[in-house]
Amino acid sequence: MARWAIGDVQGCCAELDELLQRIRFNADRDLLWFTGDLVNRGPQSLATLRRVRSLAANAIVVLGNHDLHLLAVAFVPGQQLRRSDTLDEVLAASDRDALLGWLLERPLAHYDSARNDLLVHAGLVPQWHAQLATQLASEVAQALRHDPRAVLGSMYGDEPGQWDDALQGAERLRFIINALTRLRVCTAQGRVDLHHKGPPGEARAPWMPWFKVPQRASAASRVIFGHWSALGFHRGDGVLALDTGCVWGGALTSVNLDDPEAPPVAVRACAAAGD
Repeated sequence: MARWAIGDVQGCCAELDELLQRIRFNADRDLLWFTGDLVNRGPQSLATLRRVRSLAANAIVVLGNHDLHLLAVAFVPGQQLRRSDTLDEVLAASDRDALLGWLLERPLAHYDSARNDLLVHAGLVPQWHAQLATQLASEVAQALRHDPRAVLGSMYGDEPGQWDDALQGAERLRFIINALTRLRVCTAQGRVDLHHKGPPGEARAPWMPWFKVPQRASAASRVIFGHWSALGFHRGDGVLALDTGCVWGGALTSVNLDDPEAPPVAVRACAAAGD
C-alpha cells in the first residue's frame, strides 16, 4: 500500500484524473490524502466532488475554506455566492444533497498516530500539537453534525485573533476553523494574520510562517497541508506543503508519503482557471 498526498484540487478534475494515472493509483493498494479545497475557482467542482466521493475508503479528505464556504451557501439562509465562486453547478446538481452530506462529514484534521502524520488544510498555531489539533477538529465536526446551520453561519470573521483554552461557543469554533483552514502566518505567541497570501519572505516581523515558529508544539509530527499557493511545494521544517496553484495555472502535485526521498509528481494545469 502507498499513501499519496494530493494538494488543493479546487475543481481541476481533469488534472486530478491525469495525476491519478501518473502515480498509477490502484484502489486495491493505495490511499489518497487530499489537503482540502476540493472545490471552487476551478471549472469542474461538481465533477471533482463526484470523483473523490467515488473513491470511498481510498480517499481521506480534510475540509478547506472553500469547501466550508460551499457548505455555508448550501445550509445557511441568505449566505450568498461570491463573484469569483464556481459552485453553481454543484448547488444545482441532482445529487447535490448526497454530495453535500458527504462533504459535511469530512473532518478538519486527520492524524495517523502510527506514522505521526497530521493532515490539515492550512496550519496550526504554535500551542497545538498534532493530538490537540485533532481533538479540536473533532469539536468542530461534532458541532457541524449537531447544527450545521449555526456553525457555518457563525464561522465568518477574523476574531478572536489568538488562541485561548478558555474560548467557548462560536468564538472557539471560529478560531479552530480559521487556524486549520486559513492560517499562513502568525507570531511566536500564536496571534494569527489571516490575510497574508504572499510568499513567506514577504511576511514582516513579528509575523512568520506558522511552521517556522521556534519550538512549536507540532514540530514532533509531520504536518501535510495545502492552502498556500504562494509558498508552493515545500518539504522541510517538519512539514509537507502541496498547494502548487493548479487553479492559478500552476500544477496539481502529489507525493508518496511512505517514501521520504520520492520526488513530487505534478500535472501542469490545462488552463489558468482562477481569477
